[in-house]
Amino acid sequence: MSRHVTVASVSTEPSYSPDNEMEKLLDEAAHYAWRARQMGADILAFPEIYPHIHSAEQPAKAAEELPTATTQRMMREARKLGMYIIWPQYTREGDQAYNSAVLINPDGEINGVYHKMHPTIGEIEAGITPGTQASTFKTDFGTIGMAICYDLNFRDIMTGLKKNGAEIIFFCSAYRGGLQVRAWAFELGCYIVTAIMNDLGQIVDLTGRQLVESYFHNPVIVHDINLNRRLLHMDYNWEKMDKMLEKYGPELTFDYVSPEACYAIGCERAGLDIEQVIDEFGLERREDYFQRADAVRAAAVAKATELPGSDPPPDNG
Repeated sequence: MSRHVTVASVSTEPSYSPDNEMEKLLDEAAHYAWRARQMGADILAFPEIYPHIHSAEQPAKAAEELPTATTQRMMREARKLGMYIIWPQYTREGDQAYNSAVLINPDGEINGVYHKMHPTIGEIEAGITPGTQASTFKTDFGTIGMAICYDLNFRDIMTGLKKNGAEIIFFCSAYRGGLQVRAWAFELGCYIVTAIMNDLGQIVDLTGRQLVESYFHNPVIVHDINLNRRLLHMDYNWEKMDKMLEKYGPELTFDYVSPEACYAIGCERAGLDIEQVIDEFGLERREDYFQRADAVRAAAVAKATELPGSDPPPDNG
Protein backbone atom coordinates (compact mmCIF):
# COMPACT_ATOMS: atom_id res chain seq x y z
CA MET A 1 0.00 0.00 0.00
CA SER A 2 1.17 3.53 -0.62
CA ARG A 3 1.74 5.57 2.53
CA HIS A 4 2.04 9.04 1.17
CA VAL A 5 2.64 12.07 3.38
CA THR A 6 3.43 15.62 2.37
CA VAL A 7 6.33 17.02 4.37
CA ALA A 8 7.43 20.64 4.60
CA SER A 9 9.94 22.92 6.25
CA VAL A 10 10.66 26.60 6.76
CA SER A 11 14.25 27.75 6.25
CA THR A 12 14.70 31.36 7.22
CA GLU A 13 15.63 33.62 10.11
CA PRO A 14 12.70 35.42 11.76
CA SER A 15 12.42 39.00 10.47
CA TYR A 16 12.33 40.72 13.84
CA SER A 17 14.78 41.67 16.54
CA PRO A 18 13.43 43.23 19.77
CA ASP A 19 11.93 40.87 22.32
CA ASN A 20 8.79 42.99 22.49
CA GLU A 21 8.04 42.06 18.88
CA MET A 22 7.52 38.36 19.61
CA GLU A 23 3.95 38.66 18.38
CA LYS A 24 5.28 39.72 14.99
CA LEU A 25 7.46 36.61 14.84
CA LEU A 26 4.51 34.40 15.74
CA ASP A 27 2.30 36.03 13.11
CA GLU A 28 5.02 35.39 10.55
CA ALA A 29 5.37 31.77 11.67
CA ALA A 30 1.60 31.32 11.49
CA HIS A 31 1.65 32.64 7.93
CA TYR A 32 4.37 30.16 6.94
CA ALA A 33 2.29 27.37 8.48
CA TRP A 34 -0.77 28.52 6.53
CA ARG A 35 1.25 28.66 3.31
CA ALA A 36 2.63 25.17 3.83
CA ARG A 37 -0.83 23.79 4.53
CA GLN A 38 -2.24 25.46 1.41
CA MET A 39 0.53 23.64 -0.49
CA GLY A 40 -0.67 20.34 0.95
CA ALA A 41 1.67 19.87 3.91
CA ASP A 42 0.74 17.35 6.59
CA ILE A 43 3.71 18.25 8.79
CA LEU A 44 5.90 21.36 8.93
CA ALA A 45 9.24 21.90 10.70
CA PHE A 46 10.76 25.23 11.78
CA PRO A 47 14.49 25.94 12.33
CA GLU A 48 16.40 25.48 15.59
CA ILE A 49 15.30 27.69 18.56
CA TYR A 50 13.09 29.61 16.15
CA PRO A 51 11.39 31.97 18.63
CA HIS A 52 14.57 32.33 20.70
CA ILE A 53 17.13 33.03 17.98
CA HIS A 54 17.93 36.41 19.52
CA SER A 55 18.38 34.85 22.96
CA ALA A 56 21.07 32.39 21.87
CA GLU A 57 23.72 33.97 24.10
CA GLN A 58 21.55 33.44 27.19
CA PRO A 59 19.72 30.17 26.48
CA ALA A 60 19.16 29.17 30.10
CA LYS A 61 17.49 32.51 30.79
CA ALA A 62 15.21 32.16 27.75
CA ALA A 63 14.15 28.59 28.59
CA GLU A 64 10.57 28.15 29.81
CA GLU A 65 8.39 25.33 31.07
CA LEU A 66 6.09 23.83 28.44
CA PRO A 67 3.69 24.83 27.15
CA THR A 68 5.33 28.23 26.63
CA ALA A 69 3.41 31.19 25.24
CA THR A 70 4.96 30.65 21.80
CA THR A 71 4.12 26.94 21.89
CA GLN A 72 0.51 27.69 22.80
CA ARG A 73 0.22 30.00 19.80
CA MET A 74 1.54 27.28 17.46
CA MET A 75 -0.73 24.73 19.13
CA ARG A 76 -3.69 26.90 18.14
CA GLU A 77 -2.34 27.19 14.58
CA ALA A 78 -1.84 23.42 14.31
CA ARG A 79 -5.41 22.82 15.45
CA LYS A 80 -6.81 25.46 13.10
CA LEU A 81 -4.89 24.11 10.11
CA GLY A 82 -5.19 20.41 10.99
CA MET A 83 -1.47 19.69 10.61
CA TYR A 84 1.58 18.65 12.62
CA ILE A 85 4.08 21.38 13.51
CA ILE A 86 7.62 20.90 14.81
CA TRP A 87 8.43 23.96 16.91
CA PRO A 88 12.05 24.16 18.20
CA GLN A 89 12.77 26.36 21.24
CA TYR A 90 14.53 26.48 24.59
CA THR A 91 12.57 24.58 27.22
CA ARG A 92 12.94 24.03 30.95
CA GLU A 93 12.21 21.06 33.17
CA GLY A 94 12.83 22.04 36.78
CA ASP A 95 16.40 23.30 37.03
CA GLN A 96 17.44 21.91 33.63
CA ALA A 97 17.36 23.97 30.42
CA TYR A 98 17.27 22.24 27.04
CA ASN A 99 17.52 23.01 23.35
CA SER A 100 14.35 21.22 22.24
CA ALA A 101 12.04 20.45 19.36
CA VAL A 102 8.35 20.19 20.27
CA LEU A 103 6.04 18.06 18.13
CA ILE A 104 2.49 19.45 18.03
CA ASN A 105 -0.27 17.28 16.56
CA PRO A 106 -3.28 18.37 14.43
CA ASP A 107 -5.48 18.45 17.55
CA GLY A 108 -3.27 21.21 18.90
CA GLU A 109 -1.68 19.01 21.56
CA ILE A 110 1.97 18.32 22.35
CA ASN A 111 2.74 14.90 20.90
CA GLY A 112 6.31 14.73 22.19
CA VAL A 113 9.51 16.65 22.92
CA TYR A 114 13.05 15.90 21.78
CA HIS A 115 16.01 17.38 23.70
CA LYS A 116 19.17 18.00 21.65
CA MET A 117 21.58 15.20 22.56
CA HIS A 118 24.70 17.00 21.43
CA PRO A 119 24.64 20.70 22.31
CA THR A 120 27.81 22.53 21.33
CA ILE A 121 30.49 23.17 23.94
CA GLY A 122 29.36 26.80 24.02
CA GLU A 123 25.75 25.82 24.66
CA ILE A 124 26.67 23.53 27.53
CA GLU A 125 28.87 26.21 29.05
CA ALA A 126 25.91 28.60 28.74
CA GLY A 127 23.66 26.28 30.76
CA ILE A 128 22.07 23.89 28.25
CA THR A 129 21.71 20.29 29.47
CA PRO A 130 22.29 17.52 26.87
CA GLY A 131 19.39 15.20 26.11
CA THR A 132 19.94 11.47 26.44
CA GLN A 133 17.32 9.81 24.21
CA ALA A 134 17.12 9.38 20.43
CA SER A 135 13.36 9.69 20.78
CA THR A 136 10.91 8.80 18.03
CA PHE A 137 7.22 9.64 17.87
CA LYS A 138 4.17 8.00 16.32
CA THR A 139 2.05 10.12 13.99
CA ASP A 140 -1.02 9.41 11.86
CA PHE A 141 1.21 8.63 8.88
CA GLY A 142 4.23 6.92 10.47
CA THR A 143 7.11 7.24 12.91
CA ILE A 144 9.32 10.33 12.93
CA GLY A 145 12.46 11.44 14.71
CA MET A 146 14.08 14.82 15.25
CA ALA A 147 17.69 15.99 15.38
CA ILE A 148 19.01 19.45 16.10
CA CYS A 149 22.04 21.15 14.49
CA TYR A 150 25.28 19.78 16.01
CA ASP A 151 23.58 16.38 16.46
CA LEU A 152 24.25 15.71 12.79
CA ASN A 153 27.92 15.03 13.53
CA PHE A 154 27.31 12.13 15.92
CA ARG A 155 26.43 8.54 15.10
CA ASP A 156 24.57 7.73 18.32
CA ILE A 157 21.68 10.09 17.56
CA MET A 158 21.40 9.40 13.83
CA THR A 159 21.63 5.60 13.99
CA GLY A 160 19.64 5.66 17.23
CA LEU A 161 16.72 7.36 15.51
CA LYS A 162 16.73 4.76 12.74
CA LYS A 163 17.02 1.89 15.24
CA ASN A 164 14.03 3.34 17.11
CA GLY A 165 11.90 3.21 13.97
CA ALA A 166 12.19 6.68 12.43
CA GLU A 167 10.95 6.73 8.84
CA ILE A 168 11.53 10.48 8.51
CA ILE A 169 14.09 12.53 10.42
CA PHE A 170 13.41 16.25 10.77
CA PHE A 171 16.66 18.18 11.15
CA CYS A 172 16.13 21.63 12.70
CA SER A 173 19.34 23.59 12.56
CA ALA A 174 21.33 26.81 12.50
CA TYR A 175 23.76 25.33 9.96
CA ARG A 176 22.81 23.79 6.67
CA GLY A 177 24.16 20.25 6.88
CA GLY A 178 24.44 19.99 3.11
CA LEU A 179 26.24 16.85 2.00
CA GLN A 180 26.08 15.38 5.53
CA VAL A 181 22.30 15.25 5.32
CA ARG A 182 22.32 13.42 2.01
CA ALA A 183 24.99 11.00 3.23
CA TRP A 184 22.99 10.15 6.37
CA ALA A 185 19.79 9.68 4.35
CA PHE A 186 21.53 7.12 2.14
CA GLU A 187 23.31 5.35 4.98
CA LEU A 188 20.15 5.07 7.08
CA GLY A 189 17.77 4.49 4.17
CA CYS A 190 15.59 7.21 5.68
CA TYR A 191 13.97 10.44 4.46
CA ILE A 192 15.44 13.61 5.99
CA VAL A 193 13.75 17.02 6.03
CA THR A 194 15.82 20.03 7.07
CA ALA A 195 14.66 23.38 8.45
CA ILE A 196 17.57 25.82 8.43
CA MET A 197 18.03 29.19 10.10
CA ASN A 198 18.89 30.80 6.78
CA ASP A 199 18.37 29.13 3.41
CA LEU A 200 19.24 25.91 1.58
CA GLY A 201 16.88 23.72 3.56
CA GLN A 202 16.27 20.45 1.77
CA ILE A 203 14.05 17.41 1.57
CA VAL A 204 16.13 14.31 0.85
CA ASP A 205 14.97 10.95 -0.44
CA LEU A 206 16.02 7.70 1.27
CA THR A 207 18.34 7.14 -1.71
CA GLY A 208 20.31 10.24 -0.68
CA ARG A 209 18.99 12.30 -3.57
CA GLN A 210 17.79 15.83 -2.93
CA LEU A 211 14.12 16.23 -3.86
CA VAL A 212 13.81 19.98 -3.31
CA GLU A 213 15.89 22.82 -1.86
CA SER A 214 14.87 26.16 -0.37
CA TYR A 215 16.22 29.57 -1.31
CA PHE A 216 15.91 33.09 0.05
CA HIS A 217 12.73 33.84 -1.93
CA ASN A 218 11.31 30.37 -1.30
CA PRO A 219 11.69 29.61 2.44
CA VAL A 220 8.82 27.09 2.52
CA ILE A 221 9.48 23.82 0.69
CA VAL A 222 6.97 20.99 0.35
CA HIS A 223 7.18 17.50 -1.13
CA ASP A 224 5.05 14.35 -1.24
CA ILE A 225 6.85 11.16 -0.18
CA ASN A 226 5.86 7.49 0.01
CA LEU A 227 6.90 5.79 3.24
CA ASN A 228 6.12 2.39 1.74
CA ARG A 229 9.60 2.17 0.17
CA ARG A 230 12.84 0.49 1.19
CA LEU A 231 16.46 0.84 0.10
CA LEU A 232 18.07 -2.49 -0.86
CA HIS A 233 21.47 -3.56 -2.10
CA MET A 234 21.52 -4.98 -5.62
CA ASP A 235 23.53 -8.07 -4.61
CA TYR A 236 21.32 -11.19 -4.34
CA ASN A 237 18.22 -9.08 -5.10
CA TRP A 238 18.62 -7.75 -8.62
CA GLU A 239 17.80 -10.99 -10.46
CA LYS A 240 14.37 -11.12 -8.75
CA MET A 241 13.15 -7.86 -10.26
CA ASP A 242 11.43 -9.40 -13.32
CA LYS A 243 9.47 -11.83 -11.16
CA MET A 244 8.23 -8.94 -9.03
CA LEU A 245 7.24 -6.98 -12.13
CA GLU A 246 5.49 -10.02 -13.61
CA LYS A 247 3.20 -10.20 -10.59
CA TYR A 248 2.75 -6.56 -9.61
CA GLY A 249 3.72 -4.51 -12.68
CA PRO A 250 3.61 -0.74 -12.23
CA GLU A 251 2.23 -1.11 -8.70
CA LEU A 252 5.88 -1.49 -7.74
CA THR A 253 8.37 1.33 -8.27
CA PHE A 254 12.12 1.02 -8.68
CA ASP A 255 14.59 3.86 -8.20
CA TYR A 256 18.16 3.01 -9.04
CA VAL A 257 21.23 4.29 -7.19
CA SER A 258 23.67 2.52 -9.49
CA PRO A 259 26.99 4.06 -8.37
CA GLU A 260 26.32 2.74 -4.87
CA ALA A 261 24.93 -0.60 -6.15
CA CYS A 262 21.56 -0.01 -4.46
CA TYR A 263 17.97 0.55 -5.46
CA ALA A 264 14.78 1.63 -3.73
CA ILE A 265 11.66 -0.47 -4.16
CA GLY A 266 8.25 1.01 -3.39
CA CYS A 267 4.66 -0.20 -3.44
CA GLU A 268 1.54 1.64 -4.57
CA ARG A 269 -1.03 -1.16 -4.29
CA ALA A 270 -3.71 -0.57 -1.65
CA GLY A 271 -3.36 -2.95 1.28
CA LEU A 272 0.06 -4.27 0.30
CA ASP A 273 3.00 -3.39 2.54
CA ILE A 274 6.47 -3.31 1.00
CA GLU A 275 7.70 -5.60 3.78
CA GLN A 276 5.29 -8.25 2.49
CA VAL A 277 6.82 -7.95 -0.98
CA ILE A 278 10.34 -8.22 0.45
CA ASP A 279 9.40 -11.40 2.31
CA GLU A 280 7.39 -12.85 -0.58
CA PHE A 281 10.33 -12.73 -3.00
CA GLY A 282 13.02 -13.49 -0.43
CA LEU A 283 14.72 -10.14 -0.86
CA GLU A 284 17.58 -9.48 1.53
CA ARG A 285 17.39 -6.29 3.55
CA ARG A 286 20.50 -4.15 3.28
CA GLU A 287 21.39 -4.29 6.98
CA ASP A 288 20.92 -8.10 6.97
CA TYR A 289 23.19 -8.41 3.93
CA PHE A 290 25.99 -6.44 5.60
CA GLN A 291 25.65 -8.47 8.79
CA ARG A 292 25.79 -11.70 6.79
CA ALA A 293 28.90 -10.47 4.96
CA ASP A 294 30.54 -9.67 8.30
CA ALA A 295 29.69 -13.13 9.61
CA VAL A 296 31.10 -14.86 6.51
CA ARG A 297 34.27 -12.77 6.80
CA ALA A 298 34.65 -13.56 10.52
CA ALA A 299 34.34 -17.28 9.79
CA ALA A 300 36.96 -17.03 7.04
CA VAL A 301 39.36 -15.15 9.32
CA ALA A 302 38.87 -17.72 12.10
CA LYS A 303 39.50 -20.59 9.67
CA ALA A 304 42.63 -18.95 8.30
CA THR A 305 44.12 -18.47 11.75
CA GLU A 306 43.68 -22.17 12.48
CA LEU A 307 45.87 -23.24 9.55
CA PRO A 308 49.50 -24.29 10.28
CA GLY A 309 51.92 -21.42 9.84
CA SER A 310 49.21 -18.76 9.64
CA ASP A 311 49.70 -15.44 11.31
CA PRO A 312 47.56 -14.63 14.34
CA PRO A 313 44.94 -11.93 13.90
CA PRO A 314 46.22 -8.42 14.65
CA ASP A 315 45.77 -7.11 18.16
CA ASN A 316 43.73 -3.94 17.69
CA GLY A 317 43.51 -3.29 21.40
